Amino acid sequence: MPRFPAVPKGRIFVPVPPQVPGLLTAVFAVGVAFTVHALVPVLPAMTVAVGLGLLAANLPGTATWAAGGARVGLDFAGKHMMRAGIVVLGLKVSVMDVLGLGWQALLLITAVVLASFAGTYGIARMFRLTRDASLLIATGFSICGASAIGAMAAVRRIRHVDTVLPVALVTLCGTLAIGVLPLLLHPLQLTPEVFGAWTGASVHDVGQVVATAQTAGTGALAIAVVVKLTRVILLAPMVAAAGLHQRAVMGRSPRTGPGEAGSGPSRSGPHRPGPTELPVPAPEADGAELRLPPVVPLFVIGFMAMVALRSTGWLSAGWLEAAAAVQDLLLGIALFGLGSAARVQTLLHTGARELLAALAAWLLIAVLGLGAAVLIIAPGP
Repeated sequence: MPRFPAVPKGRIFVPVPPQVPGLLTAVFAVGVAFTVHALVPVLPAMTVAVGLGLLAANLPGTATWAAGGARVGLDFAGKHMMRAGIVVLGLKVSVMDVLGLGWQALLLITAVVLASFAGTYGIARMFRLTRDASLLIATGFSICGASAIGAMAAVRRIRHVDTVLPVALVTLCGTLAIGVLPLLLHPLQLTPEVFGAWTGASVHDVGQVVATAQTAGTGALAIAVVVKLTRVILLAPMVAAAGLHQRAVMGRSPRTGPGEAGSGPSRSGPHRPGPTELPVPAPEADGAELRLPPVVPLFVIGFMAMVALRSTGWLSAGWLEAAAAVQDLLLGIALFGLGSAARVQTLLHTGARELLAALAAWLLIAVLGLGAAVLIIAPGP
């Protein structure tokens, strides 16, 4: 008869969920990122979080932990914390503030977003990027950075691992804007208001917009935030359009999964990680990939619900500040998780074309945003 080890009396063993080690690692890293931002305000905390993730994935002392014991939790952070952050992001957007810009400004901003999306997608395809990578880069650059990439990846059923490079590129170019755009303020003879509108229309992430616009004063910052949040509110209709298109494509091929009905690297069959790439987890549920995606993911509906709540004016300034802190925490955890999945050797080997495409798209969006800003802040007669 087999013997089993006796459990000491008075002790209860509770299994630790596999996500906990990685989540705790991400929380600690985000704390470090906020500390660095407090000491060096010019460095956005989200950018630092991505950088720390890259270090964790590539330094000899931490790479084993990031790829092993912490991997489940870090993947969970990159996917689910990002979605939670998108929901809370809605509390930054007030419909009244957006409508206060006037219909001409709203049409101009919408035109910039659509032209940026189409232009970035075209540039990426010209550089022979896959359709999935082109779509994610175009979404992130034209709307609101990593949050938009996460939303689009969900509705298009793009694998989590394939979002890592687009997120890194959108973070890199947004950080580049923080350093470059303020240097052009005086050579281009821009007023603070025009500079703020330019920043809001062309910089990717909300935090990067704030870091860039505040260099020109409070007037620039105020208009920059409103213009940027007008772009953010376009996330829902863009994702809904992508969801309808994906359902139509999958409806025509009901027996294929998203990798076959869609595009990108997954068309050629199961993904086999190379020697410098992290393994990709299997699908979360049997048959999940055969179901049609929702027109709008649940977390995007949550985002719109938070926009509606903010627009009622019921929430006090204290609640909004607390929500902003929570959103930064969630997004920082997600960005660390995504950064920790990127191997520098792989990025250097496969990311040259992507980097050139991203820089060309960044320049295009900067030009489009500047033109729109001049028209939005047109001098009176």
